Amino acid sequence: MDIREIKELSASELEKAIKEQKEALFNLRFQHSINQLENPMKIVETKKTIARMLTVLREKQLAENA
Repeated sequence: MDIREIKELSASELEKAIKEQKEALFNLRFQHSINQLENPMKIVETKKTIARMLTVLREKQLAENA
């Protein structure tokens, strides 16, 4: 997911997307542990996407409070 796409989401949509990404990360880690994951870099990409989403969510929360 591109940063522009992330910034366009509302706070509730971001929270839902973060939850989905965390579930995907769990599944990727599970696949990696049983040697079924073809590309282990997907784990890194997913973690970075979650971090971007959390950052944008925090920015939106701070903007609401200001």
